[in-house]
Amino acid sequence: MKNIRSDGDFEYVGNLHIHSRYSDGAGSVPEIARSAKKTGLDFIILNDHDHMTDSLHLADEGIYDGVYVLMGLEIGQRYHHYLAFDLPEMVQGNRLGPQEVIDLVKRKGGFGFLAHPFEKGMPFREKSIAYTWNDLSVIGYAGICIWNFSSRWKERVRSPVHGLFFLLFKARMLKGPSRKTLSFWDRLCQQKRVAAIGGSDAHGALFKWGPFSLIPLPYDYTLNSINVHLLLERKLSPEFSEAKEQVYGALRRGSLFIAHERLTPAAGFRFFYSAVNGSCLTMGEEATFERGTLFMKTPHKGEIRLLKDGVILNTWTGLRASYEVEEGGVYRVEVYRRVPFFGLRPWIFSNPIYLR
Repeated sequence: MKNIRSDGDFEYVGNLHIHSRYSDGAGSVPEIARSAKKTGLDFIILNDHDHMTDSLHLADEGIYDGVYVLMGLEIGQRYHHYLAFDLPEMVQGNRLGPQEVIDLVKRKGGFGFLAHPFEKGMPFREKSIAYTWNDLSVIGYAGICIWNFSSRWKERVRSPVHGLFFLLFKARMLKGPSRKTLSFWDRLCQQKRVAAIGGSDAHGALFKWGPFSLIPLPYDYTLNSINVHLLLERKLSPEFSEAKEQVYGALRRGSLFIAHERLTPAAGFRFFYSAVNGSCLTMGEEATFERGTLFMKTPHKGEIRLLKDGVILNTWTGLRASYEVEEGGVYRVEVYRRVPFFGLRPWIFSNPIYLR
């Protein structure tokens, strides 16, 4: 365990799983970077589809007016979409099985996450076609994308009326990660460290229905929807290559939390463990169990739920909470915000602290 206080880490906010004109997105990389700048993000990572592009476009990486832009990949066509990061060159998943894709990415020096493994698809216009992950026996991946904004938004659109309603209230009505996804993740975490991320799946695409056309989920909106907040031990480097290592290192470790930023900005949330001997753990870290205290802090009032091995241990309402830990387990936090007329809405999901 580290002998530092985890609430002093440097925090950086980014958006993952973005599509550009290199696959089926509507914007160029500079245009998307401008949207990220407008929404106040520190970094973004694009994950264009491997079967729609012949290059990883690493030449487009860099710092765009203060925003760090990284290029990843989404590998997969009908099923088993894999969000790959830190690849040195293009990878094609055509005709490869899901385990073969994971192994290939690892051999290339990259890592990845299962994307929207249990999504349901949109009933209206898309006939509920879902790009699920069916082979759950795979190994070797860094983690799971537990919260995909576009997937969770689309699955409730059953008709034009539903579409209009969920367009008007897309922030307040958004569902959190599905119980199936969270249960699967919790089971895996009891066996090993499995990082969780969230993403927007932003396309900025034009939607046409008869004489009507609109962009229901523009980049300016989706890039500030489901974000990840990285916690680093030192400031993000002004040197792009070094900063890239910092970002990817935090994603691999799960040194982050996921937040629905449109509900309420989540910067400042902290969840850490202080053992009786003075050592400390933060999100994504693991150590042999020692008695101590879990601390939770939110920037705005919410319902704080502490879970152990996927089961709720305790619930508090407010800005801060603490819990005396008497036994080992996998501990994580969920925070919900009460919204007038809409009740409790999912807001923050932490990565776990592993006490074995």
